[in-house]
Amino acid sequence: MSKKIIVKERGGPDSMKIVDNVLNETPKDCVKIKHDLIGVNFIDTYHRSGLYPIDTNSFTPGMEAIGYITEIGDNVEDFKVGDKVCYGNGPIGSYCSERIMEKETVFKIPNYIDDKSLAGSVLRYLTVWYLVEKLYKLTKEDVVLFHAAAGGVGLLFCQWVKTVGATIIGTVSSDEKGQLAKKFGCDYVINYKNENFQKEVNKITDKKGVSVVYDGVGKNTFHESLKCLSKKGLMVSFGNASGPAPDLNVSSLGPLGSLFVTRPTLLDYTNNRKDLEEAFLKIFSLIKDKKITSNVGQVYPLEKCSLAHHDLENRLTKGSTVLSVK
Repeated sequence: MSKKIIVKERGGPDSMKIVDNVLNETPKDCVKIKHDLIGVNFIDTYHRSGLYPIDTNSFTPGMEAIGYITEIGDNVEDFKVGDKVCYGNGPIGSYCSERIMEKETVFKIPNYIDDKSLAGSVLRYLTVWYLVEKLYKLTKEDVVLFHAAAGGVGLLFCQWVKTVGATIIGTVSSDEKGQLAKKFGCDYVINYKNENFQKEVNKITDKKGVSVVYDGVGKNTFHESLKCLSKKGLMVSFGNASGPAPDLNVSSLGPLGSLFVTRPTLLDYTNNRKDLEEAFLKIFSLIKDKKITSNVGQVYPLEKCSLAHHDLENRLTKGSTVLSVK
């Protein structure tokens, strides 16, 4: 019997329950996918808690998965039964053993890519692609600050940016995570539990500051991060791991150095098939050339998704987190 996770009431990890799932016949322009591995991301916890509202009483979390096509609808010519595929920017609903997806959102996985190099990181690959390649085109002249450098996005970011040649300063919560971030390309590591990251950035840059701050943490890091920027620097607030970023007095950006602030979302950079094809072409190429790889830190069975969310929110994970479907 097919299974899925549902959230009926917004709340903590225990608000997720596993139930039976009955799928209808596959419509035209759609494919049915049997999931193998499902990625767990912070955005899933935002949907579950209600931080990011979902306009329905109950829903299934999850934005990404990899698996095999088991059925195709009419008008589907680019896929066949048995193809290994992935998707990474929704629509929401991947916490299930199988589901029906529109063909435009699904991509065939090349034979040279194995599960370890992709699992749990499709959304993260897409996120790093737009952060590095689209939002602000990094060059070897840039010095950047990335918060949570040993997390799933952080480790991919470090690898990707090293292909560009920019210098990365990363914050971490432990010495062990610092070693991991350095292994994946982070040039300088700051343990924010023991050090003031603003002061350390000033030391590293000789008080010049960084050209870009990438902040997926939010509440706990936002205002201090602004003080780490060089003149006309860019603050990229792309996540809320510690809670939503605090209010900003726009007039303060002038005295701090004519700063720029943006709050981007992945969907604005991948809202059509052409953009997605460009992204996956680049991602698959870097994986093939062994320039980037996913680091799966922990795997939980689908029915243990509550534990996966608990560990993710309490900073107990390293690298990517994956749900396995038996």
